[in-house]
Amino acid sequence: MKGKAYIVGAGPGRADLISVRGLALLRAADVVIYDRLIAQELLDEVHPQAERIFAGKRGYAPRVMTQEGINALLVERVQAGLRVVRLKGGDGFVFGRGGEECLALVAAGLDYEVVPGISSAIAAPAYAGIPVTHRSQASAFTVVAGYEDPAKEESHIDWSLMAKVPTLVVLMAVRPAEKICKTLVEHGRDPDSPAAAIASASTVHQKVARSTVAGLARAIELAEIRAPAVLVFGDVVAFGDQLAWFNPLEGGQGFVPPDSSKP
Repeated sequence: MKGKAYIVGAGPGRADLISVRGLALLRAADVVIYDRLIAQELLDEVHPQAERIFAGKRGYAPRVMTQEGINALLVERVQAGLRVVRLKGGDGFVFGRGGEECLALVAAGLDYEVVPGISSAIAAPAYAGIPVTHRSQASAFTVVAGYEDPAKEESHIDWSLMAKVPTLVVLMAVRPAEKICKTLVEHGRDPDSPAAAIASASTVHQKVARSTVAGLARAIELAEIRAPAVLVFGDVVAFGDQLAWFNPLEGGQGFVPPDSSKP
């Protein structure tokens, strides 16, 4: 049997936000290499005889496995003729290193498929009642990483441009939140304009802190928000007053598989 890798996005946290295609591949996999933020209910869908390999990372702690090690593992298992699902939180191509893993597969001459997932960049604001675009408020939004590769000599983010974007979404940004807010203000963003932080979006652990750019870091601290969290800057944050539809105590994971049989 010819092996193949599947780079599957699991969505922002809630188990039933994975795509139908992603769930089917997960059930049919011989090997599942998964990250830290994958819901247990999804792992329960993996065939009992399939190999499960944890390759996650928590915050700034060292990885269980280096990215090079994950790439090598993918190549090894696919070369062995196995169906390998690389299960990632959110979307694998949005700050998920999915591109790096696909390049390793290409270099080895191996087959792969990318199955997009719902990125927290849009899902977290949505679960907080914040539309990232609105005809009267924001016709554009930008997504940037709050944490960059420390090996880079300088940031590739032009914060002077980010300060002017109608809606700015920042991922991986809990620890550097205060610095990010100060940088935006220094580059011209109104310190009194709306800002929010959403943690563990779509799950029973979801928390939302809404404030201003100047006050967001303190609001994050008071709300005891921990990673994973998404920061949102822009006038659209104000819609959260009217559109906060999600109650974590009632919503939660709520995973109801359409069919528990394995293919």
